Amino acid sequence: MPKAILVNMAGNQVGEVELSEAVFGIEPNQTVVHEVVKNHLANCRQGTQSALTRAEVSGGGIKPWRQKGTGRARQGSTRAPQWTHGGIVFAPKPRDYSYVLNKKVKRLALKSALSAKAASGDIVVVDGLNMDAIKTKTMQGFLNTVGAKKAVVVTPEVNENVIKSARNIPGVVTTTAKILSVYDIVNAGKFIVDKAALAVIEEVFA
Repeated sequence: MPKAILVNMAGNQVGEVELSEAVFGIEPNQTVVHEVVKNHLANCRQGTQSALTRAEVSGGGIKPWRQKGTGRARQGSTRAPQWTHGGIVFAPKPRDYSYVLNKKVKRLALKSALSAKAASGDIVVVDGLNMDAIKTKTMQGFLNTVGAKKAVVVTPEVNENVIKSARNIPGVVTTTAKILSVYDIVNAGKFIVDKAALAVIEEVFA
C-alpha cells in the first residue's frame, strides 16, 4: 500500500499516512494523462486569432499590368498572397478549440497522475492545513521546509487564508479536493494535501 509523509504546519514530519490503493496505487496510464493534459490546454485556448484573406484585403481591384507583352509574370491583383500587403493563404479565423473527453478517461488520468506522484514520493499530507492570517511569508516558509518549489495545495473546502497566502508565490496553485486538475498535478513538483482533503479525495475518486 502506498504511503506519504505526514507533516505539521511547521513543516516537520510527524508520521506517515497510508494512501488508498484504488486512487494512489494504480499503474499510471501515460497515454490517458497526455490526452487529458492536451484537452485542458486546448480548452484554455481563446481562439481569437484572425487574419485577412485576399478577398478581404482592401484594394487590388484592377489588374496591375496587361496579361501579355511586358516580359513580367502575369498578375491579376496586387492583393494576391505573393504580393506585399496581399491577403493570407488559408487565413486563421476565430474558432472554438475546446472538445469533451469521456468521464472515465478523465478519472483514470487523475488516478494515474496521483499514483505517479505517490510512487515518486512527492505527496505531502498536512495535519491541519490552515492559517490564522493571510501571510505569504508564512506559506513560503512552509513550502521551503517541505521542499516544494512548484506545488499544488489542496484543501477540503475553500480556505481564503490559504488561497490568498499562496496566490503571489510563483508556481503554487491552490484548489479543493473535489475539483482536482490533472494538468496542475502533472505540472507541480509536490502534491500538498490537507489530511481532511485526502479523505475526501479517496471517497470521491475511489
